[in-house]
Amino acid sequence: MFQAKSVKLARFCGMKAVTLPKQQVQQGRAVAARRGLVIRAARVGGVEVPNAKRIETALTYIYGIGPTTAKAILDDTKVENKRTRDLEEDELIALRTEVDKYQIEGDLRRFNSLAIKRLKEIQCYRGRRHIQGLPMHGQKTKTNARTRKGKKVTVAGKKKAVAKK
Repeated sequence: MFQAKSVKLARFCGMKAVTLPKQQVQQGRAVAARRGLVIRAARVGGVEVPNAKRIETALTYIYGIGPTTAKAILDDTKVENKRTRDLEEDELIALRTEVDKYQIEGDLRRFNSLAIKRLKEIQCYRGRRHIQGLPMHGQKTKTNARTRKGKKVTVAGKKKAVAKK
């Protein structure tokens, strides 16, 4: 029986790298496999950003960083907007230190959930709308609001009473 011996996950220049089984390397199934090391994704802010996309777009995969913030980060770090796989180690370190200045991922999610929890506890208008699962910024709910209300559920209406003479 064939027994593939995979080498453990390795770290290379701040990017997630894996090595392929020896048999795949010997048979030459993958071009990059001949070297044995394949770089998959860079980690920035605790998230693996895509390798094939430009860094400005890749940074938006981090919760709390949108297109405007991504541009600001690139301007502050003076990093050129190139593909993630083409970044040098010092550029990657500069991006990580700049991203650490922002409130992202778990901290931001926690902050938002605590704000909503506070609104629910004080029973203000927005808090009650959160509890009921309805929109809270004045939108109409008779026909729309499907995002907040969920999938439409049909409720059986009253049958029309037949008038007897």
